[in-house]
Amino acid sequence: MIHQLRIYEIFERNKAAFHARFRDHATRIMARHGFHIVALWETASAGRTEFAYILAWPDAETKAKAWASFMADPEWTEIKRVTKIEHGDMVGAIEDRALTLTDYSPPLD
Repeated sequence: MIHQLRIYEIFERNKAAFHARFRDHATRIMARHGFHIVALWETASAGRTEFAYILAWPDAETKAKAWASFMADPEWTEIKRVTKIEHGDMVGAIEDRALTLTDYSPPLD
């Protein structure tokens, strides 16, 4: 099992639109491509607002294929195009981290 931590810089000026896009569109399209979202958070760090989420994958190959198909999805491409016109850039810096459980970690549910 691989866990992936994604952290997006988001902006106060269009934060509600970002959350609506992720909630109403990204999660649905991600599910279609085999994404398993564990949890989602909003946080703040170093004076910026962030959106963080964890994905669970059975292996690296599945993760790579799912991300490639999601990013090439025509519906997602169009949603991003339209929301950028309406709201401007909705995501700044993106951090992507692989999380490896330690041998003393409690089991995940």
